[in-house]
Amino acid sequence: MEERYELIEQFQQYMENPLLWPILEVLRKQSSGWKVHTLSAHLSELGFMPVLDEKPEKDLFKRNFLIMNALYQLQETLYPDHWLQVQAMDIILMSTHQSMGHEVDQQDPLRDYYIHWKNYDAEEGEVKRLLNEFWTRYKEFVGSTNGNDMDRSKALSLFELPLDATQTEIRKTWRKLALKWHPDRECGDSEQFRVLCEAWHVLRHEVHA
Repeated sequence: MEERYELIEQFQQYMENPLLWPILEVLRKQSSGWKVHTLSAHLSELGFMPVLDEKPEKDLFKRNFLIMNALYQLQETLYPDHWLQVQAMDIILMSTHQSMGHEVDQQDPLRDYYIHWKNYDAEEGEVKRLLNEFWTRYKEFVGSTNGNDMDRSKALSLFELPLDATQTEIRKTWRKLALKWHPDRECGDSEQFRVLCEAWHVLRHEVHA
């Protein structure tokens, strides 16, 4: 039982929410004025948010959960260079200057609820399937190919990591590189970002296994 609990905790720790990157793009273009429901509607218009449940009330809950989960993951990813204010009715991406004095509150009960996938109200397999579908959709959005020429060795080389890199190292490096080369950044590069997406697509299956 304890071993099963540890596996679930590991699953929750490494399952990256693919909405993190579309949300970052949206916030880069408009840093304030967002609420969870307006962000959800905009992501739906962009093709990133399909119907998640046949029951309207469950569909709304799951949409809200996915967005809040992604926002909290993004908050931690951007910190301390930027601060993302995560409030359901007031989502703001702050500049470096504005972010002074803010820090990630690991004891925040709301954050603790939304960061754990067990609260999504679905089996582990369903969550994995959902996130795989979301990630595939995002790969297509950034123009990625099927990645047939990308293997684990090449992917790790692009990440400048050794063959025995840990799950934590792989995930942290992916986020660091994705932030550096994201097309919406001043010095970003859409082609480099696309290639990194291909590499992460190969490595993420290993990380999430």
